[in-house]
Amino acid sequence: MPLFFNVLPPAQALAVLLDRLQPKVRAESIPTTHALDRVTASRLTAPHPLPTFRRSTMDGYAVRAADTYGASSSLPAFLRVVGEVLMGRPATVELGPGDASIIHTGGQLPQTADAVVQVENTQPVGPAGHEIEVVKAAAVGENVIQVGEDVSAGEEILPAGHWLRPQDLGALLALGIINLPVARKPRVALISTGDEVISPEQTIGPGQVRDINSYTTAAQTRRAGGEPLIYGIIPDNLEALQAAAAQAMDQADVLVFSAGSSVSVRDATSQVIASLGKPGILFHGVAVRPGKPTIGAIVDGVPALGLPGNPVSAMNLFDLLVAPIIHHLLGCINPPRRTVVRARVVRNVPATPGREDRVAAELVQRDGELWAEPIFGKSNLIYTLVRADGSFVIPLDAAGVSAGEWVEVWLF
Repeated sequence: MPLFFNVLPPAQALAVLLDRLQPKVRAESIPTTHALDRVTASRLTAPHPLPTFRRSTMDGYAVRAADTYGASSSLPAFLRVVGEVLMGRPATVELGPGDASIIHTGGQLPQTADAVVQVENTQPVGPAGHEIEVVKAAAVGENVIQVGEDVSAGEEILPAGHWLRPQDLGALLALGIINLPVARKPRVALISTGDEVISPEQTIGPGQVRDINSYTTAAQTRRAGGEPLIYGIIPDNLEALQAAAAQAMDQADVLVFSAGSSVSVRDATSQVIASLGKPGILFHGVAVRPGKPTIGAIVDGVPALGLPGNPVSAMNLFDLLVAPIIHHLLGCINPPRRTVVRARVVRNVPATPGREDRVAAELVQRDGELWAEPIFGKSNLIYTLVRADGSFVIPLDAAGVSAGEWVEVWLF
């Protein structure tokens, strides 16, 4: 029976893989409206300033600021209302000394105006409303957005490798950028193994389990920005695994085997990965629970990972290793981060120094404080994750956490 070798801490295991990967970002052009959670393939610059005209940030009156200097409630400034700026139209009103123009939020400032007085700081004089009292002085530029104040022409608006968020799409569309180059999604081959594994559509029989990992890791692949290629269930047979792996090498940018990574005379994943190319297996074992029996390799420039068959372990190691690899291949410089909250642990949780423990937890409110209730269960029990809100980490050098101790819970 083979033995574990080269067991590495999680961060070191990831570094070993990334140090040997040279991402070659392939670009494709897509509509900006479809670009959420994609990654920019090149640097983007503003084709024109934003805004393109001086605009009001308030409802009120466009004025020449000097005409309001010294105004107060006891000694207001009197101004003539000579027109109104219509929304979506050029401001054609000309303001002379002592003049004002009605303006609305977002309206274009008349050329001869340099400030906006809020309507709350004015009072109409007379029934016709052709004059106003200004009871508070306005400074030059007050309540006005200047041309290019948001972004100037030629300014970098997004760097290459930027993970696109909803606000980024809005900013691009505001500049008329309706198509943009993004990194093509890395293709991730997902190969599940096991004679006992059947399709979810099948009726389960004695000794059989339905395939979970193909679909959880496919969902994780999509969330990380990759394109999953599900190869189905491969029998515990060396030749069948080698054939599936060879096909995946031709089609995918990342290979992920599920099951077949533990130390067993029946597990052939390590043999298959070792046969695919150089340098081959870099570690077999990660100092983390759950998920220790994980294989990491680079084969002819393609990352290949053998994840444990237990679904909790597989999802855990996917987050730790495969998702960062996908981000790396995308050239992403700002991958999305999971939300972290601080909570007190409800009960003592022991751990073994020398490995990093990841403990699923449910969050509960008690007397105005957030508490983390550990959810214990073996790594083949998927509902331990379904019942959890997130997980917290017990570091490598710790023997556990005590009841009442603060931890950081990474939300799912």
